[in-house]
Amino acid sequence: MNWDPMRKRRDELVQLARDSREVVVVAGIVGTVTGFGVALFEWLAVGQILDRVIEGPLWLVPFVPLVGLLIAAAIIQRGGGGSPSTSDEYIKNFHEYDDMPLKPLPWRLAAAVASLGAGVPGGLEGPSIYLGSGIGTGVQKWLRRAFGPSATKTLMVAGAAAGVAAIFKAPATGAVFALEVPYRDDLGRHLLLPSLVGAASGYLAFVVINGTAPLLEVAGRAPFDVRDLVGAVVLGVATGLIVRMYAAALRRAKAYRDRTSPWIAAAVGGVVIGIAAIVGRAATGEWVGLTPGYNTIEWATDPGHGLALLALILAVRLVGTVASVAGGGVIGLFVPLVVAGALIGQFAGDAIDVSNPTLFVIIGVAAALGAGYRVPLAAIMFVAEATGRPDFIVPGLFAAVAADLIMGTSSVTAYQQSSSHVNEHH
Repeated sequence: MNWDPMRKRRDELVQLARDSREVVVVAGIVGTVTGFGVALFEWLAVGQILDRVIEGPLWLVPFVPLVGLLIAAAIIQRGGGGSPSTSDEYIKNFHEYDDMPLKPLPWRLAAAVASLGAGVPGGLEGPSIYLGSGIGTGVQKWLRRAFGPSATKTLMVAGAAAGVAAIFKAPATGAVFALEVPYRDDLGRHLLLPSLVGAASGYLAFVVINGTAPLLEVAGRAPFDVRDLVGAVVLGVATGLIVRMYAAALRRAKAYRDRTSPWIAAAVGGVVIGIAAIVGRAATGEWVGLTPGYNTIEWATDPGHGLALLALILAVRLVGTVASVAGGGVIGLFVPLVVAGALIGQFAGDAIDVSNPTLFVIIGVAAALGAGYRVPLAAIMFVAEATGRPDFIVPGLFAAVAADLIMGTSSVTAYQQSSSHVNEHH
């Protein structure tokens, strides 16, 4: 009997086990470092700056985003210029063979602290995913000989998953989002193991410091019936139409930012954000047009707001985030989509006077997030983990799929690819 093929197969399995063990260990280290890094980033941007800004004199607060965008522009220019994008950088580099450049990393993160600390309406997850993917890339370069050229993106994905998992306290969301967001219609299944390990370790490191309380506290009942599922599909279609227009506006804002002087872009964006913030404050008595927007969700879910007011605040948030992108703010778009979805869901629930308005808020979140970034799986995971209510998954899934279908090939980012395009080029 010829034992050579059997020995070769055994050696391949032994090598695979050894490589997998190394990936698990190093991905866990990358995730842990990322989790602590994200905790530090949030502490600086929110705990040390944003909380104080929002509590400042009423006359001063609307001007702070302008100052923050100008400081962010100065930081980016000091670091050599270039785009202030963060999530887009991860997606773009996922599809390229070259490593993610690390030189802009500290400058973009400092600009993110300036932007988000000043109250610019955007999310912390963009800089977090960028930080994690940068840490993973740096470790990968250091261990290039051990991992070999075929594993270029392994730790980049692990770090990205850790960044999302940490900032949202949602490990499954982080793992799925990091694999799903590079594509419009698929996910990077071959990188599932490092993504899961990175997300879990990043989450654990972050919650050691910040606790495990769900990101979104929701009230109301979770049970649903057939009418709610039909309503979820209708709401998903409506949300998809709104988000499709929102995505187009965000892409135009990025194009404007890239072809305009950073100083002019920052000035225009800061002024528009300030005006939107004043309108939101005058209408509600709160700074619903500033900050990532969790305060806006809390405001919206309080009963008693009229439909016209909800529509106005939705417009304030959409305009503010588009202005933030156009102005060169270093922000994420995940949370703005969540906030928009919550407002749309609350509006729909109030319009038809449903008995379970919380359900429609969560459905709106799933639909907007799934449509904007074309990540229906991550949207459902986020709904379950961020609320601590997995029983919202089924109606959320109906809405997310409906909204995703409405988007066609549109997305908030121009760097996503379809699986067919990737297969043609590989």
